[in-house]
Amino acid sequence: MDFVTALQIADSTVRLATPLLLACLAGLYSERAGIFDIGLEGKMLAAAFLSGAVAAVTGNVWIGLLGGIAASMALSVVHGLASITFRGNQLISGVAINFLASGLTVVIAQDWFEQGGRTPSLIGGARFTPITLPFADALAGVPVLGPIYKELISGHTILVYIAFLMVPATWWLLYRTRFGLRLRAVGEAPEAVDTAGISVIGIRYMAVGICGVLCGVAGAYMATALQAGFVQEMTAGRGYVALAALIFAKWRPWHALWATLLFGFLQAVALRYQNIDLGGFTVPVQVMDALPYILTVLILAGFVGKAIPPRAGGAPYVKER
Repeated sequence: MDFVTALQIADSTVRLATPLLLACLAGLYSERAGIFDIGLEGKMLAAAFLSGAVAAVTGNVWIGLLGGIAASMALSVVHGLASITFRGNQLISGVAINFLASGLTVVIAQDWFEQGGRTPSLIGGARFTPITLPFADALAGVPVLGPIYKELISGHTILVYIAFLMVPATWWLLYRTRFGLRLRAVGEAPEAVDTAGISVIGIRYMAVGICGVLCGVAGAYMATALQAGFVQEMTAGRGYVALAALIFAKWRPWHALWATLLFGFLQAVALRYQNIDLGGFTVPVQVMDALPYILTVLILAGFVGKAIPPRAGGAPYVKER
């Protein structure tokens, strides 16, 4: 593999890892507060649809982004009501959100645009455009470092930079602020938080709300930056991969970054190398497409070790009287 090819794969890794990273951090906030969220996939899909649809209609990508966040937040409210207020089964609620989003996005898209369950292609101001960082062109001729800065670090959309900045921001919020301490405590010992006079329900709703915002940005990125519009089932299981990455990272933000980059790299390699010839035997393209998902299962099954979730995760909190 030459330097140019490696740089192209690294660039694709960053782009493909961005929605995974945002969804993984979204799940981190929710699950650290004790609310398991299988519905990341559905929230991303709903956000991708509404952001693409609103951007196509208005021609403004920022309004589309707000629409995507609103769609994800609406599903987060549903999940919060089912899991926190009515103390329902969190896993069933998440699965229901996935099915709901999968069906509604196609039906509404077909009724709205009549293009087979997809939105019109986004052009101009309806899409996020790459940002050229300062001195990127001037430094392009510098050996090794110049191409890395110009091709790998520069040239991404603003949502990519926001996603990567969210990693240190999440670490700081969780481990250096009072809110982060309370959020982590709610996921471990909610009765102790309640005894201290802090609202367990309020903290959990805030965590679910943050999860909704990040899933909304992830879905909007897919429809308005990674691709040029919404297509049916465009998330393609990324919400589940993000959950796998979250377990792989053991619910820690910096580890989540490396885990999602790993999965993004596997997807980039699968897209780069199609129909590989191994001495007369050609590896089918379907095998390469399935490679990231196969390795996800293998990594979780054999190489992670024991990942211990928050102790109060998945259990509704009932206030003692």
